[in-house]
Amino acid sequence: MNKSNEVATDVKSKFLGDAEFMKDKLGPALCLAKWKQVSLHLPTGLNNSCYHPPLHAINPVEIKFDPSALHNTAHKKAQRQLMLTGERPAECSYCWNMEDQGKLSDRHYRSGEPWAAVDFEQIKNSTGAEDDIIPSYVEVNFNNACNLKCSYCSPQFSSSWHDEAQRMGPYATITPHNSLDHFAGNRRIIPAREHNPYVEAFWAWWPRLYPTLEHFRMTGGEPLMDKNTYRVFNHVIENPSKKLHLNVTSNFSVKQSLFDRYLTAVQTICDGRIEHFMQYVSLDGWGAQAEYMRHGMNFDLVWSRVDQYLTDIPSYNSLTFIITMNNLSVSSLQQLLEGILELRRKHSTTYQRVWFDTPVLRQPAWQSLQTLPESYAQRLESVRDWMSQHLTTDTNPYHGFKDYEVARLDRDIAWMRSAQTQDHSVARADFYRFFSEHDRRRDTDFLRTFPEMRAWWAECESHARNA
Repeated sequence: MNKSNEVATDVKSKFLGDAEFMKDKLGPALCLAKWKQVSLHLPTGLNNSCYHPPLHAINPVEIKFDPSALHNTAHKKAQRQLMLTGERPAECSYCWNMEDQGKLSDRHYRSGEPWAAVDFEQIKNSTGAEDDIIPSYVEVNFNNACNLKCSYCSPQFSSSWHDEAQRMGPYATITPHNSLDHFAGNRRIIPAREHNPYVEAFWAWWPRLYPTLEHFRMTGGEPLMDKNTYRVFNHVIENPSKKLHLNVTSNFSVKQSLFDRYLTAVQTICDGRIEHFMQYVSLDGWGAQAEYMRHGMNFDLVWSRVDQYLTDIPSYNSLTFIITMNNLSVSSLQQLLEGILELRRKHSTTYQRVWFDTPVLRQPAWQSLQTLPESYAQRLESVRDWMSQHLTTDTNPYHGFKDYEVARLDRDIAWMRSAQTQDHSVARADFYRFFSEHDRRRDTDFLRTFPEMRAWWAECESHARNA
């Protein structure tokens, strides 16, 4: 396989082809996601268009009069105007980095999808300052209630993390990722028990937003624990939309009564009321290593619920694993992908029902792939090459890997290597400080769980002791 280019296969997928086609049309800077996509973090009143740029504040005064200002912020309009003049916004550096290495970036993939591409000409000829842009793809986090304390998460997105930080204080890392002081001011989390003007504005916007929505995704926190999830579900059940792709991200680790309630609601929705339901499940590794990364998760329970979901809801839906690529994912990634292939063989017959994505973790820096030595990039290359040997074909379209799945992992490896010359001593020291305290607080054992990372652990310990 040519390591310097996107993965080549005999049969190119439409998804990859659309991204390559849009690459030529977009020019050097335009990304349709800045107009057509939004991620709303309502507990903090922050947003971004996709998960790569930093979150920025929503104006609480503007949304009282115009709830669409949840999406059309002054900051976002300024970034749109830069793009239209061919200038690359600095906040989108992840995509520019990938493109400078000759890779397709997420702006190509996103802009090539039908929900964005359909408005290309209108956006290309706009000013970027328009007020009333209605997005086609909306992702929303209504509150931070969550039963897990994932290692790379924070009090901002998990109430369990927040409770631990209140009881035990911040972790002794140089970067204040888990300190409650870090979440003061405009980062303050509005508890679910308090009035939230951003949630109020969302529901004021919803009647106008819903009729044109093509993708609506609920994240968290944990959506299965959130009353707003079921408010959305009830609206969809009462107001079917044949063009709607409804998506929910879950840890699939909630108590049984909540899971049963959720499954019943999804079964009703998937009885022909929408175009498609996508269940996202967050899982970053296999077995005990997955449990270590996502503290409080029972891996066997999650895996059995995935199988139950795919068995009990056979129509109008699929399931995607979100594998957040961090430095603890490398060891068991291939085992997880082997499990995914088994699910594809079992549940994908007339269409692909089991998917996965491998987005890279950028923060906290101590858990980034970029902190690892070259030998770990070589491990990922072995996984990529193994995937390349098990691609889908015309005669076997559902039980192998897609070309763009291999391309995305190849892109992750390129991003990982792009920082090889940088000094990672602070991040490596923080890695040791964080997971030493993680083991103390949560009764875990890093070296017992990741024995193959013993040399890496010793190196991080040395950085921490010499800092």
